[in-house]
Amino acid sequence: MTFTELLRPALAATLLASVTACGASSAPDVPASTTTSSGAAETRRSADPEPVSATMPDVIGGNAGRAYEQMSSEMDMIFKDASGQGRPVDDPVAWKICNSQPGPNRQITEYPVVFDVLKVSENCEDTTPK
Repeated sequence: MTFTELLRPALAATLLASVTACGASSAPDVPASTTTSSGAAETRRSADPEPVSATMPDVIGGNAGRAYEQMSSEMDMIFKDASGQGRPVDDPVAWKICNSQPGPNRQITEYPVVFDVLKVSENCEDTTPK
C-alpha cells in the first residue's frame, strides 16, 4: 500500500466536511447596510442614507483615522484636503481634523458629514476660515 493510498480516505473525509460546512448557511455574516470599498477613507455610504439624529462630537484637532473608526458605522463621511490642493485622503491616520461640517456639538441632520483635514505635520491655523 502506498502513502497516497493511505491518505486518500482522510482527504475524502476532510473534503466532505469542508463542503458540508460551506453549505451550512446561505446568509452573509455582515449586515446588508455595511459597505466596503477601496475608497472607504473618503466616503462610506449606508444602504439607507437617512440623516441620523445625533450630535457631532468635538473631533477638531484629532486624528482623522480615529474619527473614522469611531463614527463610520453610523454615518456617511468625507475627508477633504483643507489645504486647497485637492490631495486624496487615502490613509486618514496620516491626517488630522481642522474643521467639521456640522461643527462640534451640533446636530447631524444631513449627509455627508465633511471633515476638513491636513497632514499631521501641517498647521490647521493656516487654513481655518476667519
